Amino acid sequence: MFRTIKSDISAVFDHDPAARSRLEVIFCYPGLHAIMFHRLAHWLWNHELKLAGRWTSHLSRFLTGIEIHPGARIGEGFFIDHGMGVVIGETSEIGNNVLLYQGVTLGGTTHSKGKRHPTLEDNVVIGAGAKVLGPFTVGEGSMVGAGSVVIHEVPPNSTVVGVPGRATSKDAKKGRLGDLDHDRLPDPVARAIDGLSGKIADLEREVRELRGREAGKEQRDGTRVS
Repeated sequence: MFRTIKSDISAVFDHDPAARSRLEVIFCYPGLHAIMFHRLAHWLWNHELKLAGRWTSHLSRFLTGIEIHPGARIGEGFFIDHGMGVVIGETSEIGNNVLLYQGVTLGGTTHSKGKRHPTLEDNVVIGAGAKVLGPFTVGEGSMVGAGSVVIHEVPPNSTVVGVPGRATSKDAKKGRLGDLDHDRLPDPVARAIDGLSGKIADLEREVRELRGREAGKEQRDGTRVS
C-alpha cells in the first residue's frame, strides 16, 4: 500500500507543473486525498466491511468533492487533476498511470448487478467534463477530449472527441502522458463538412464544364444550320 501511495504522489508531479513540494501535494491536493481515502475504503470493502467502506467513501466525497465507489479497482500512479465533480462507479476498473480531469464521470448504463461501468487501461487520459458510460474498455494510451460522451469501445492509442464520442485518430507514438491539448483536438464534424464542401466544389466545376461543352455544341450546330 505504501508503494502505491508513493506512486500516487509521484503522479502528481508528473502531471501538474504547479506542484512544488511533497508537503504541498500531501496537504493541498484533493485528488490525492480522494485516492488515499479510496485505498482504505476499497480494503474495507474487500474484507466484507461494506458499510465501513461506504462510509469512508462518503466522507471522502464530503471532504474532496470526488465520489469513488469503494468497489472500484484502481491501479498505481492514478491522478485526478483538481477533481471536483468526478464520479467513479462501483464496477469501474482503472489501470496504471491514468489521469482524470475535473468533472469526469465513469458511469453505468444498466441497473443490472454485473459489470456496468467502464474499464480504463494503462496510460489513459480523460479530459475535463467527459462522460464514459457503459461496461466497455478504453484502450491503452487513449485520450478522451473535454466534454466528450463515450458510449462505445475505444481502440488503444486513440483520440476520442464529440457527442457521441468518435475515435478520430490512432497514433501509437504519443507524447508525455497528460499532453492533452484541449484546444488542439481534431473535430470530426468539421472534417466531414470540409470533405463534403470539397466534393460539392468538384461537382459544381464538372457541371460548369458540362454546360460549357453543351453551349459550345449548340453554337456549332446553329452555325451549320445557318
